[in-house]
Amino acid sequence: MPDRNAPELRPEWGELLARDDYKRDFRERDALIRGRDSWKLERRQYFEEQGSPSWDAARRGDWGEALRLLEDRRPALLAIGREDAARRSFFHRVRVVERPWTDYLRWQLHSLRIRAECGERVRMVDAVELADSEEFGQLPEIVVLGGRTLYQVRYSEAGIPAGAIRYTDPDLVLRWEGYLADLHRVGEDVLAYFEREAAHLLPPA
Repeated sequence: MPDRNAPELRPEWGELLARDDYKRDFRERDALIRGRDSWKLERRQYFEEQGSPSWDAARRGDWGEALRLLEDRRPALLAIGREDAARRSFFHRVRVVERPWTDYLRWQLHSLRIRAECGERVRMVDAVELADSEEFGQLPEIVVLGGRTLYQVRYSEAGIPAGAIRYTDPDLVLRWEGYLADLHRVGEDVLAYFEREAAHLLPPA
């Protein structure tokens, strides 16, 4: 694991964005990126996915339909992968995992496997390896976009998206980018992780 703790991050250093403002700001800034990678840290073990028919099916207990709908997204994800390659800008995801897995995480592992097969660079990190960084609390949900913008993505207690705090201080963005890059470097590739840990599992009860 990285031999350093996570950088400090205080809400008063950034600008609070409502959910729709965050989505718009993210799209606009992402569209301008060329030749710089982006990074995401997912720490929560449950998100209430908005507008995901696949997750809706999983919540109903229709696991087969949930997986079929994930597969239906493959052409769109492949197109995103080709666009990222053309822009020389790749998306790297660090997914923290805790035992016992939530049903959400079991579903998301299938989604992450497909994303990785379509070009996204996804690695898994066990939560026990983050003890030093989480001595005073759980790590936040973070996106570092193109080396210029950092978002601390916010959620309700129920896991519903609630906007973000945007940070643009270059030194702060660089420190978090380095931390996430280190986590990604030492994490396990999601395809190997999935085959060992998830491929053989029965659907959630």
